[in-house]
Amino acid sequence: MNPELTKVQKWAQNRLVFNENKSNVMLLTRRKRNQVNQIRYLGILFDNKLTFREHMNQIEENCIKLIFSLARSAKITWGLKHKALKTIYTGAILPIILYGAPIWKDVMKRSCYKAKIVRIQRLINIKPRHIEQSLMKHCA
Repeated sequence: MNPELTKVQKWAQNRLVFNENKSNVMLLTRRKRNQVNQIRYLGILFDNKLTFREHMNQIEENCIKLIFSLARSAKITWGLKHKALKTIYTGAILPIILYGAPIWKDVMKRSCYKAKIVRIQRLINIKPRHIEQSLMKHCA
């Protein structure tokens, strides 16, 4: 690996300055190695096999947290109207889902990743008061 890093360093000479504290190296291979298994670059989690599993899990987790926090603020008695939900979806949920999509879009061919996005969309489409009721049952 050192010869390859030397090539990169020579190429970058007089063009770029690398910050060692902010730089990571990840070997993309199918063989087992004792190296970093994933890195975060510009908010996208790259794993060593480019499955984007952790990135998709993070998208799902962030969206669900946001939806549940909205459900808590919506209160069972009045809830959120369709227009407000649409604004929240297009302004908050969609940017989380679509961030970096050109990089990881090919993994959406797998049904397990499609199911995560469908789950997020389903949660925002059902009334937040229903979410809060199910959350209360789940936590009780």
